[in-house]
Amino acid sequence: MEKIKIISDSTCDLTKEEVASLGVEIVPVEIILGSECHLDGDGITSESVLEYVKNTGELPKTAATNSERYEETFKKFVDEGYKVIHFDISSKSSSMYFNAVAAAEKFNGNVFVVDSMALSSGQGLLIMKTCDYIKEGKSFDEICEILKELPKKVQTSFVVDTLEFLHKGGRCSLTSLMGAKVLKLHPYISMVDGQLKAKKKYMGGMAKCLSQYVHDVAEEYKSYDKTRCFVTHSPSDPELVKIVIDLAKELFDFKEVIESTAGCTVTSHCGPNTIGILFITE
Repeated sequence: MEKIKIISDSTCDLTKEEVASLGVEIVPVEIILGSECHLDGDGITSESVLEYVKNTGELPKTAATNSERYEETFKKFVDEGYKVIHFDISSKSSSMYFNAVAAAEKFNGNVFVVDSMALSSGQGLLIMKTCDYIKEGKSFDEICEILKELPKKVQTSFVVDTLEFLHKGGRCSLTSLMGAKVLKLHPYISMVDGQLKAKKKYMGGMAKCLSQYVHDVAEEYKSYDKTRCFVTHSPSDPELVKIVIDLAKELFDFKEVIESTAGCTVTSHCGPNTIGILFITE
């Protein structure tokens, strides 16, 4: 029987418990706070990232994992007789995918690298679905064929409470930032072809905006994989998170609605009270 190992960058935002139960190997991204370098998930949290931004006014930086690190990780499992499927954050967001591909070329087809075309739990959804396929008895080659198309079906989106973090990261102009503050605008941001794009802007309080967002997503996506969805958020007001979870259960027919906390990478770019619903479409 084929031995298949799933590997992912920490940008997938799966919990330690989920990683352990699925048997996934995580390659942590480097998070740089000033002169200090940390490994994502190892002593650094989303809350500490927000505290750093509050105290310094600066965003953390991330360092893309290099091909040598990937090669070392892949070799460990290929030498143990595994075929490897590795997941990366969207190739349009980081060079990590290309670094992983360069490393994979040295393993004679035993390592397949997936451009998730997503981030956070969108990437996590692909990993969990792949684990489903392994349990079903699908072969490495069969799964790789599926994963050439499946990333296009992942619905990754969220609503941002403040544009200040996107502005600091150069993804939002000062004019847009000031306008959003005055008009109380909260953008609905979606991954489109692997890139983040503002899909719609809501006006008013976050509770009202999040309710409209989930209704809009439900109206647009009538056909979807009912296995699971994620409600993923940066450090947020629990009442706001509850609104999205309750509506996900009311408006959709998922067998499982999983609450997930966004990791350091997403939090550092989007800020607090960023909340989204993510799932695989059909």
